[in-house]
Amino acid sequence: MFPPDLPPVSNKLLYAYRVFIKWFSFFFFGLSSVVCGILILPPMRLLLHPKTHFQKYGRLLVSHFFGFFVSLMHVLGIVDLIPDDRKKYRCLSSKIIVANHPSLLDVVMLISLIPNADCIVNAYLRRHILSAVARQLYILGSRQLDDILHACADSLNQGNCLIIFPEGTRTPRTGRNILKKGAARIAISSGFSILPIHIGGTDKYGLGKKDPWTGFNTRERYVYTITMGEEICPEKYKDLPMIGAAKCMTDEFSSFLFPANGPIGEQDG
Repeated sequence: MFPPDLPPVSNKLLYAYRVFIKWFSFFFFGLSSVVCGILILPPMRLLLHPKTHFQKYGRLLVSHFFGFFVSLMHVLGIVDLIPDDRKKYRCLSSKIIVANHPSLLDVVMLISLIPNADCIVNAYLRRHILSAVARQLYILGSRQLDDILHACADSLNQGNCLIIFPEGTRTPRTGRNILKKGAARIAISSGFSILPIHIGGTDKYGLGKKDPWTGFNTRERYVYTITMGEEICPEKYKDLPMIGAAKCMTDEFSSFLFPANGPIGEQDG
């Protein structure tokens, strides 16, 4: 049942409790998201004008909800969130946040810390019950590349921070994902800096790619340590062609996100 690199369950009763609370937490998250998307955000859209005003307070509301959700999981004994400095995250403006992606909760953790966070959401949300809200607040990945670049630049110009996972999917337990160069291309075309953030902590078994829903860390709760790196300014690569500059920027933040492995290969996107 468990991967060979994990130790055996030390307390079966506590393990069963944590699995149950994980299920309850995701049920609570889903139900609350539907309530928020149907009963709270639509009236806000009608009352707050222009659209950028609604987006500002809508994203702030989502950030507070995610923060409450993280606090709830902490009180129930399954998650600890430990950022290096919470104030630094609250004060971020017009940064392209790139992060590694070890678990299903990574975007929740980052948005809970960054109140003005924007992101590029998966195109499948076009068919989701909350698709209308997602389109209003965030950038849908179903657009053409030039449209996405333009939308990202507009959001950054408004002072928002753009969260991107350059792996494009969750990190597998074994093997390595090829990094996409989309974050670097956005930085080069918009002129805004990339800020790498490393997500570490305890093993995220049960929240990783292809993990079973019955899985959990076999010994302890999920601990998320969030560490901010140094800004990477696209200006330093201005003399390089787009492809070369994007590769250099991707290599630079890759060495921070994956310090044990060094730079990972890249692909366009």
